[in-house]
Amino acid sequence: MNEIGPLADPDQDFERLASSLRADSSDLSTFLEVLASKFEGALPGRARVDYQGGGMLRRNKSVRRIQVELGDNHFELLRERGAVVAKRTKVVRGITLKSDVLSLDGWVAELTAALVKQSQESSADRQALERLLG
Repeated sequence: MNEIGPLADPDQDFERLASSLRADSSDLSTFLEVLASKFEGALPGRARVDYQGGGMLRRNKSVRRIQVELGDNHFELLRERGAVVAKRTKVVRGITLKSDVLSLDGWVAELTAALVKQSQESSADRQALERLLG
């Protein structure tokens, strides 16, 4: 397999990305803001962030939902009553086949594994992974 750039070891990629995504999880608002910013920058077109409140200025808004589409797997974090609901949904040709509620750690692990897997299949996905780690 042709290895591209500095990310050559999938296990190391997984650990680096997982720890990066977990870094700010102790403060829910900060965690969601940082994650939303990372995904919007690294995965344009695949990541969507919905905000609530704050009127016209984004700085007064808080993240309500983060959605990331990676092939047939759709990952979602939703703020509900001061907590985060983490979901993974399997969607094939627009039809939802299965939806699972996961722990936040489980969600991070599954999303990370999907990102690492995709990064091995295309250079654009590898660049997106590098942006998430940067």
